[in-house]
Amino acid sequence: MTFGHPYFLLLGLLLPLLAWLKGRRGSPPAFLYSSVKLVAGLAQARRSQAGNILGALRWLTLALFIVAIAQPRLSKSTTEVKASGIDIVVALDLSGSMNTQDYAVHGMPVSRFQLAKAVLKKFVTERPDDRIGLVVFAAQAFIASPMTLDHDYLLQNIERLEIGTINSDATAIGDGLTTALNRLRNLKSKSRIVVLMTDGGNNSGKIDPITATEAAQTLQVKIYTIGLGNREIVQQMGLPPGYLPDNETLQKIAQMTGGVFYQADNSEKLNSIYDQIDKLEKTEAVVNKFTQYKELFPWFVGGGLILLLVEILLGQTVFRRLP
Repeated sequence: MTFGHPYFLLLGLLLPLLAWLKGRRGSPPAFLYSSVKLVAGLAQARRSQAGNILGALRWLTLALFIVAIAQPRLSKSTTEVKASGIDIVVALDLSGSMNTQDYAVHGMPVSRFQLAKAVLKKFVTERPDDRIGLVVFAAQAFIASPMTLDHDYLLQNIERLEIGTINSDATAIGDGLTTALNRLRNLKSKSRIVVLMTDGGNNSGKIDPITATEAAQTLQVKIYTIGLGNREIVQQMGLPPGYLPDNETLQKIAQMTGGVFYQADNSEKLNSIYDQIDKLEKTEAVVNKFTQYKELFPWFVGGGLILLLVEILLGQTVFRRLP
């Protein structure tokens, strides 16, 4: 058993002193007589222990209350949580072009969004000690998951994502980056990074991508950029240039912040990109310990109240004093 406020136990040292002072003063007489001759026959009467019993109950009650305010508790369990010291925000494009099926997995066509979601889930699973958040953007940017070490919760949020969840008719890369940076700006971690995944150029939003990148430089946040889409297949499908990423801008964003730009034009490259980021962003884990306690305060307070009630009942019945 431990105590949340052990210094309150020092009050218990006052109880013997108070008991001694009370004993020296003595108890007030139950009867007053004009002459001791009137009670001469009571000299041989056996002394009652009622006062001692009631006094003991009172001191024991006070002792229980003192222990209660010292916050007694039992340690139920201690949980160790590892944190790498790296905070990551993934900014994922949810524009309509992400439905383009220009990737293949095991010979089957897969959309950019489906592959990006699968690779992202693998990345999250393989970095259990990182605090990771998720931002999604299309015509607007939104927080899909706050920064968290609860990766089961994060994976559930990733799984729920669908194209069309937000207005998907445009791509606001600058707003997506700004929203991601706002998740990191007040964190005091060893390393803060943004992983930007997009398949188009900035054509919407209030903030230009380069302006957002300058803010990242100021905050010392590193940005890794990933361009999604296979140029050859897009041309074969006869799709307009807007279905391909603005590699020049993505490369500039990465260079300005000390990150790296990757062109993921097939599923194997996209998987390897996250493996490379995983290797680049490594640091020693910091372990935080969290202890769960079972508070015993109610038991000591309850015990004290029961003793106080017993004292009052005995004082008014079995050990009642006559006035």
